[in-house]
Amino acid sequence: MTVQPIRLFGDPVLRTPADVVTDFDKELRTLVADLTETMMDAPGQGLAAPQIGVGLRVFTYHIRDGGGTGHLVNPVLHFPNDEEQDGPEGCLSIPGLQFDCVRREHVIAHGQNMYGDPITVEGSAMLSRAIQHETDHLDGVLFVDRLDGETRKAAMRAIREAEWNGEAAPTVKVSPHPTLGRAR
Repeated sequence: MTVQPIRLFGDPVLRTPADVVTDFDKELRTLVADLTETMMDAPGQGLAAPQIGVGLRVFTYHIRDGGGTGHLVNPVLHFPNDEEQDGPEGCLSIPGLQFDCVRREHVIAHGQNMYGDPITVEGSAMLSRAIQHETDHLDGVLFVDRLDGETRKAAMRAIREAEWNGEAAPTVKVSPHPTLGRAR
């Protein structure tokens, strides 16, 4: 397990849809371990592979207060109802900033674990928010894209003024794994 550098807002990898995982091998297990280690070190409540420069549909999550710790590969989300939640949301790729963001209250996420076995994660409140947030990363969407007009303007202004804005992208190792090795 290795703590990896987290890509920041403005890095093109964050806007690129991730590829479906097809190889469930040691390289994927290493990626999940690195994501978990990096997320816990940050600390954060979730981290998607594109945030460390890997264009694969994988994320980890760690929700305090009973939400648990886990990962999902190739997630597909289903919403059992239209109930929404509105609350503060942040992102490790947009450090130090939080804005109110509307999300669905409940989610059922179907996917696979790092071994390729089918899994389902069902959650409400913070777990639901984290699963939606991380799945957005896999589609090249950031939470600021989901903000209403005035809040989005304030968020973009805060990002422009953030001391980390404009920092060079970190150097990220390229894996020999056939699906992990896509240059980004």
